[in-house]
Amino acid sequence: MMLTNCVFLYTSIQERPELKLFSHGRKVHSLGRPVLAIEGLVAGTKLSPLIACLIDTGDRGLLSSFVERWHRETCSFHLPMGEVTITLDDVMSLLHLSVVGDLHAFQLVHVDDAVQMLVELLMVTAEAARAETTQCCGPYVRLQWVCDIYEQRCQARHWIAAACAFLFHLLGCTFFANKSATHIHVVLLEAFRDLSQTGRYAWGVTALVHMYDHLNDASISTSRQLGGYITLLQVTNMFLIR
Repeated sequence: MMLTNCVFLYTSIQERPELKLFSHGRKVHSLGRPVLAIEGLVAGTKLSPLIACLIDTGDRGLLSSFVERWHRETCSFHLPMGEVTITLDDVMSLLHLSVVGDLHAFQLVHVDDAVQMLVELLMVTAEAARAETTQCCGPYVRLQWVCDIYEQRCQARHWIAAACAFLFHLLGCTFFANKSATHIHVVLLEAFRDLSQTGRYAWGVTALVHMYDHLNDASISTSRQLGGYITLLQVTNMFLIR
């Protein structure tokens, strides 16, 4: 049965081109683990599992096949063996992320608010923040820019700002990876305004909701791209076909 299902999945790729995947596993691995001085701060947010649970490159054939069988109305995959989906229990078991807790409501911000947030939480100058958001044409910054800020804050021993930069980059490469492949929305920084509260959030729910959103977008016949947390999708799908 497993072999039959796998063949069915892979042969279906011919029905539509393989999706372009936006996986940032290599970016996280290149930054490495947080420096010792902020390990406790990062661990307190309960996002540490994301550092190790990453796939550098996704299996386009497998993921394209699953996306083709995603139904937006039921939020599930319709496969030969039946209807299956990714559940909160899967997220908790595979990624060790909490699915119980507060939910953070991210609100879209104006560029001026984004600049102020960068100044307050990453300790950059208003001029530097304005220049970066101008280059990114909105309330966004480049992932590489965030990496550079992280290194600078570590060198200056500004540990709170360094932890915010590290976590900001981590979310931008996982849950909130977008189709730009290079940019991250500044609004995500709001979740780290008070690091003592960040660990209370149900990050597993956030991961699943955004994965559903990206699957809904990718399942449209004209779509050729898939963003979001590719690792979550690939790991759970590998378990589904076993």
